[in-house]
Formats: sequence, C-alpha cells, structure tokens
Amino acid sequence: MCSLFGWLDYQGIVPDRMKRKLTQALANAAEERGTDAAGISYINDGKVVIFKRPKPAHKLHFNPPEGTMAVMGHTRLATQGDRKQNYNNHPFAGHADKEFAFAHNGVLWNDRDLRKDGVIPNTYIDTDSYIGVQLIEKQGKLDFDCLQYMAETVEGNFTFTVLDQYNSLYIIKGSNPMYLLHFETIGLYVYASTETIMKKALKQLGLQKFESKRVNTEEGDILRIDRNGKITRSQYEPKIYRSKYMSWYDYEDSSYYSMHEEILLAYCGCYGVDSSDVELLLEYGYTCDEIEDMLTDHSLLREALRDVKYMCGEEVYESYCGVF
Repeated sequence: MCSLFGWLDYQGIVPDRMKRKLTQALANAAEERGTDAAGISYINDGKVVIFKRPKPAHKLHFNPPEGTMAVMGHTRLATQGDRKQNYNNHPFAGHADKEFAFAHNGVLWNDRDLRKDGVIPNTYIDTDSYIGVQLIEKQGKLDFDCLQYMAETVEGNFTFTVLDQYNSLYIIKGSNPMYLLHFETIGLYVYASTETIMKKALKQLGLQKFESKRVNTEEGDILRIDRNGKITRSQYEPKIYRSKYMSWYDYEDSSYYSMHEEILLAYCGCYGVDSSDVELLLEYGYTCDEIEDMLTDHSLLREALRDVKYMCGEEVYESYCGVF
C-alpha cells in the first residue's frame, strides 16, 4: 500500500499559497496508505526537482516555489528497498529525451528477472518500482509508445505517474486505484489514489465547494495532461493475471500475492481491522487489492464481512472490533 497524489494548474488562477496548502493536505491525507516515506516532484526553471525523506508526510513541509504548475507526490509503505536509504524512496528521477520524475503505487515482482536476463542493468536502488524508470530510459523517449512498453514489460500490481520537465503529467492506470478530478472553472486537475484521500484533502481547503468532474481512468489507460490542461489518451494491454475478470485461484501460485497477503495481515491492525477478518476474506475469494481498499473504507469492509459470515452461518455483532 502506497499512495499517489498531486495536481496540475493550467490556468494560473489558483494562488501559490493555496497550491502549497493543497500539496500538504493531499500528502497528509495520503498517509493512510503509507508512512515510511514521502516525497514530491515539481519543475523549476525547466528542471525536475525531487524532495523526499524517510519520514511520514505530516513531519515534512512541502513547499513548491511560486509559479509551480504541477506537483507529483507519493507516500510510501515500504515492501522492497530500505526506506532509510533515501534513494529507495519515491519519486525517482529519470532521463530519456527529456527529464522526468516517476512514482508507483503497488508491487512489481519481475525486477530481478529483468536484471538477470539483461533487459535492464543492475543498480544500487533496491526498490522494485525503479525498473519502470529504467525501462523508459531504455527506450530513450518519454511518450505513449515507451510507456506502453514499460507497462507491458513489468509484472505486478501498479498505477504509475510521470511528470516531465515541460509540466506534462502522465497517469498509467493499472489495477491499483486512481481518483482524478477536473476543476474546470479554476483550471485545476487534482488526483489521489482514493476518493477518501481526495475528500479529506479538499475539505481542509474548501475546494469541494467548486464544481468538479471526475476524469475516468480504467486499467489499461495511459493519460497525458499537458501544461495547457489538454488530455490525450493511449492504451496498453494489461497482463492477464491482473485482469479484474480472473478468478482468485488463478493467482494462488504467485509469489507476489503471498507477499501482498503478508503485508495486509501485518498492517491491518493499524486500521482497526482484525487479521482473522482479512484471512476470512482472502479465503472467500476477495483479492488483496479489494481488501486494501476496505481497510480505508470500513463501509465496504462491513458489507463484505456480513456477506461472508452470513454464508458461514455466523452471527454478526454490530460492535465487532470497532468495525461494525
């Protein structure tokens, strides 16, 4: 569990002070999906700037300079790569035909195979996510074709964001969540991994009072929002094992899913959820991604547990574990 967040201001109507507050509010709200590290990237004088630290977001001050047009952020729950080595944290810097920053929500499991096969070189960065940067760099360009190649080469669970030096924001939507809003009247796009994070952040600033429209993103989509606010789209072919239409049992031999289960079981208590409930949902066919969403939306969790326990013939108590 990690979180992506950020914004793109294409009209310059929103004051810089408000955008700084928006950045911090999004980062703080995104802590519900990871407190091991946090970071942002933005463009200053045509250069990609990355600020990240192995600390929870609320202990950092995110202060993009005046005139910043876009911020791409990340909060991390570390699964591979020591967070104390700051180079393992997101966002990552990349260089192709243009400079870019890269962030990932999810877990990739074929990084070692790609290095072993010589597809990408070895690196001191231990984080699995970094193979996305290397695959883009291998193509020598940052465009739809190279992002398609990257998304179809990695194996795992993901949604990626990329910010280039010209303030174009890319969203590569995999099986992990993404919630993107367009505030057309003020020329602002805002995104976060979940609606819960988005609502919490916008409420702090009063932005929910402005009319907004959700921009649809589906698994297999590649979106580009340029500095003028124009959206263009492309596609990649999702791997079959990540398809939402497949049975849970098609995943049972995957090393990734056993790892993902361990993460869920280890951290579910932080969300007031008993590990036995997570195990029960896994047993009855709920995917790790579905359960991950339930940890931060207990209404979904209540509904799922009621259904499962009803099938088991168990009585469900409304006060159970603070969830009901």
